[in-house]
Amino acid sequence: MKVKSVEKQEKSMVVMTIAVEKDEWVPAIQEAYRKNIHKMTVHGFRRGKAPRRIVEKIYGEGVFYQDAVNSTYQDAYDKAIAEKKLEPVERPEVEVEEIDQDGYTFTAKFHVVPKVKIGNYKGLMGYMPPSEVTDDDVTAEIDRIRERNSSLVTAERPASMGDTVIFDFEGFIDGEPFEGGKDEEHSLELGSGSFIPGFEDKLVGVKAGDELNVEVTFPADYQADDLADKPAVFECRIHEIKEKIIPDADDDFAQDVSEYDTLGEYREHTRTKMLEIRQNESEQVFEKTLLDQIIETLEGDIPDAMIETQMRNLINDLQHNLSNQGIGLDMYMKMTGLTPQTLRAQYWPMAERFVQAGLIFDAVADKEKLKASKKEVAEEYKRLAEVYNMDIDEVKQSVLEKTIIQDLRGRKAAELIRDSAEKTDVPPMPKAPEDEEPDN
Repeated sequence: MKVKSVEKQEKSMVVMTIAVEKDEWVPAIQEAYRKNIHKMTVHGFRRGKAPRRIVEKIYGEGVFYQDAVNSTYQDAYDKAIAEKKLEPVERPEVEVEEIDQDGYTFTAKFHVVPKVKIGNYKGLMGYMPPSEVTDDDVTAEIDRIRERNSSLVTAERPASMGDTVIFDFEGFIDGEPFEGGKDEEHSLELGSGSFIPGFEDKLVGVKAGDELNVEVTFPADYQADDLADKPAVFECRIHEIKEKIIPDADDDFAQDVSEYDTLGEYREHTRTKMLEIRQNESEQVFEKTLLDQIIETLEGDIPDAMIETQMRNLINDLQHNLSNQGIGLDMYMKMTGLTPQTLRAQYWPMAERFVQAGLIFDAVADKEKLKASKKEVAEEYKRLAEVYNMDIDEVKQSVLEKTIIQDLRGRKAAELIRDSAEKTDVPPMPKAPEDEEPDN
């Protein structure tokens, strides 16, 4: 393998020309011949026994070139990027330029991790919002937990707001049923806003056994275009009315939901947990405002491929988390009114920020000569093994040491930025309108 040229283009694009020479090429062609000869028919020879020179004469000199290229270009490319110390962010776009019996030359086109410049990252002023917890905050949280621990009991009375109605329904537009407009024994909490606007109001006062038609109009911005702004009639049959019973805030409630004997003790526990959460949130806001300031100074051509990869990772994480709840990504998008395009648009800014942060931390780590010791790497592998309940050897097979080192250096860089910064309780001024990105 020989690197003939490396051309650096805009947006961190690199075009590398690589030659696979005779000492690697000839054995690769011979191996391609051995793999394929049994599939080829040559008159006068038993299948798999025709000499290579005869096969090449009949089928053409390059008959084995494609297989030989496929078996050699990846190794040549890997050696080339290692030799030139390049860090690709995607698979290369490969094109063969010249090829004959003595070897071939190909170009590999790919983006690399860019070298960026950053401004000052030490002694910044970051916003740290207050993290106090009031008595009213504690009461509101306990009320939320009471609500979560409520029970539904059958009510022998007409439905009112806050009740849950169990009913069958089928929707019609212009007298015709439409897809997704039918369900049986559906549970709907009146006042939840989970149905078409106006629908829930018209169920107030219904009783078990009632049958009625509910007339509503789909919103103009409804996610299903074929239903948007259309008047519909829902034929409904009421099965049951259920009333929500919320437990009282007393010692019995505290004992049911916690390890504490009294409501007073449970309130103090709740206050402590809320304070811990708010302090963490304040720290996150503080770190975000520091990072915002450094991003403002960031200079460098960040390839879209880096953001694209990070965005796919974020969406894959979302899909994994949803699957743990028994929800598919398609179902989630239908429930939220998202499309593949709007989902990408939602996650692109988040992915871009992840990439920017990673490049900033790498730049700080390089400037400060931050390193990860062998002991720290070993401890991180041990931590990951405990978190994922895996053997350390399994973790090592899944996570490269290079990735561990990069993560540790990034954490140290983030700590350096945070520890050198000052705190203020004055929130940053919002950007002026002229500084905002124009609408496209």
